[in-house]
Amino acid sequence: MTKALYPGTFDPIHNGHIDIASRASAMFDEVVLAIYDAPPKKLLFNTEERLNLARRALANLPNVSVVRYGGLTIACAREVGANVIVRGLRNVADFEFEQQIGWVNREMAPDVELCCLFCNDSYAFLSATILKEVASLDGEYTRWAPEHVRRALREKYAHDGEAATSIMSKSQSKLTHRG
Repeated sequence: MTKALYPGTFDPIHNGHIDIASRASAMFDEVVLAIYDAPPKKLLFNTEERLNLARRALANLPNVSVVRYGGLTIACAREVGANVIVRGLRNVADFEFEQQIGWVNREMAPDVELCCLFCNDSYAFLSATILKEVASLDGEYTRWAPEHVRRALREKYAHDGEAATSIMSKSQSKLTHRG
C-alpha cells in the first residue's frame, strides 16, 4: 500500500490545493493532507479553522484524511507511515525550492520519495496569499475556492479589520501597487 503525505499550511485551502489532493488520491492508496500547526508566518486562520476548511473541501475523497502536524515534515511522514511526500508546483521557483527540500528529506529518510505534481494551468497563478489579498480587497475570487472557504474569508474580513490590514501591510499590496 502506498501512502502519501501532502503537507502545507493551507491558509486557506483553495482550488489549486484541492486539485493536487484529488490527483494524488487517484495515484496513491491513501493521502494524508497534513496542516502545519505553527509555521513561521502570520496566519489568517487558526489551525482548527484550517483543519475544518480542508476536511470539508476534501470530504468527497474517501482515501484522503486531514491531520495537523508540527516539526519536520519528514518526521510527520514517518509518523503517519507515508512513503511519498506530494508537493504541488506552479512554476520554476517552486520546483527549485521543492528540489532542495526533497534532497534534504532524502538525506534524512532515503525511503521516502518526493512526488511533485504540476498544478492545473487554471491555478498556476494562485496562492493562498493572493487569494487572501483579493478577498481582503473585496475582489472577484469565486473560481479560486469552494463556497465554504469563500464564506469563511468574507466572515474573517468582515469581523476582523486587522486581518485585512495585516495582509495588506505584509504583502505591500503586490496586486494594487507596482514598483
